[in-house]
Amino acid sequence: MPVPARRIVLLSLALLVAVTFTPSCLGVEAETPAWSPNSGDTAWMLVSTGLVLLMTPGLAFFYAGMVRRKNVLGTMMQSWILMGLISLEWAIIGYSMAFDKGFNGSAICGGLNFALLPWEKMNGKDPFGYASTIPHMVFMSYQMMFAVITPALIFGAVADRMKFKAVVVFSLLWAVLIYNPLAHMIWGSGGLLRGVFENGQVCADTGRFPALDFAGGTVVHISSGVSALVACLVLGKRMNYNKEPMQPHSMVLSTIGAGLLWFGWFGFNGGSALTSGSLAGSALAATHLAAAAAGLSWVMCECLHRGHPSMLGGISGAVAGLVVITPAAGFVTPITGIWMGLIGGAVCYLSCSKVKNMFGYDDSLDAFGVHGVGGITGAILTGVFATTAVNSSGANGLLHGNPGQVVNQCIAVAVTITVAALGTLVLLKVVDLTVGLRVSIEDEMEGLDLTQHGETAYNL
Repeated sequence: MPVPARRIVLLSLALLVAVTFTPSCLGVEAETPAWSPNSGDTAWMLVSTGLVLLMTPGLAFFYAGMVRRKNVLGTMMQSWILMGLISLEWAIIGYSMAFDKGFNGSAICGGLNFALLPWEKMNGKDPFGYASTIPHMVFMSYQMMFAVITPALIFGAVADRMKFKAVVVFSLLWAVLIYNPLAHMIWGSGGLLRGVFENGQVCADTGRFPALDFAGGTVVHISSGVSALVACLVLGKRMNYNKEPMQPHSMVLSTIGAGLLWFGWFGFNGGSALTSGSLAGSALAATHLAAAAAGLSWVMCECLHRGHPSMLGGISGAVAGLVVITPAAGFVTPITGIWMGLIGGAVCYLSCSKVKNMFGYDDSLDAFGVHGVGGITGAILTGVFATTAVNSSGANGLLHGNPGQVVNQCIAVAVTITVAALGTLVLLKVVDLTVGLRVSIEDEMEGLDLTQHGETAYNL
């Protein structure tokens, strides 16, 4: 046999042996490559986590500028303390209650498999596919920032008159018993209201009433806004309400706070895409345009009603637009965001200027008027404008041939209002019986800064 032909035969035999005796053919499975996160998605989510955290100090500035000078630090402390308190609650039990599968398939609350953040279960990707391209711990941290800011929104309605002890106890109970179950119902695996779709079709892990809530219209804004209304009704009006001036002491502080909120909201809504792709870009654009449109809408209503625009109106309108677009940001086009902003700014202005006066409740900083009313408006409009052209994991709304989605959105709104209202009422009664809710008349006259914290904001 010629040498070249011999070499060809030998090489063929060697190749046959190699193929025949690979580990898989010997009954040994090849090792599965270890999962690794997408670096671009992870980087975006780390940034978004920081942006959402910044919103809580932003809220502190926003609220503090709108109260009287004697209550500045007391108001800021109500937001600041929750950055510590709720963060620990979330790590110990909150995250597991919200995002673990429920006991026996519960659609109301998650289990305890992730309580205390067990490293062996959290060091990798999440097992339920919430965010399959980023580390589980990053997803947990991102969701933590939502849990932190949500109860802080409530205290705008009871500014100037709630005990600090009551704020701490109520916030902890509210987070565990109201926020965590609502987060599970809307976002958690097997949740009652969770909407999981593929090209507009309901998927296996969807809830009984699949609703759309991209970044927290129900979980964050309706829950906190309705709870704020209940709280201000239970605590009663501020002393001398409507009898003496109670204008904001520093619009500069409030404007800085509104700017930080607007900036942080890009992580709030854009980050809720959970990737750094086109959906995040669309959600961010819709968020910005809705805030811009709502700010203008509020100011125009103010001019027609009061004859002049105000800085307070401009920043309140922008925040209202951010609230309204939150549930819809990843399901509607950016141009639709403009329409939602225009509608939301006008609706929230009417709520704060007309409805509040009509019923006479003292929602000090319009927490219900902006977050409650804005969240309800946005959730329902999501069912009207949503389109799978923007997000194939969403559903079409009324204008795209699916009127049933409006029904689901209304059910989600009704469930959230019921849970938040009844739960808050019970918790406030419990807190009142234990540590008391409202400061004394003397303390309210002197101000929360000195009586609750022993310090003043301005040493003049």
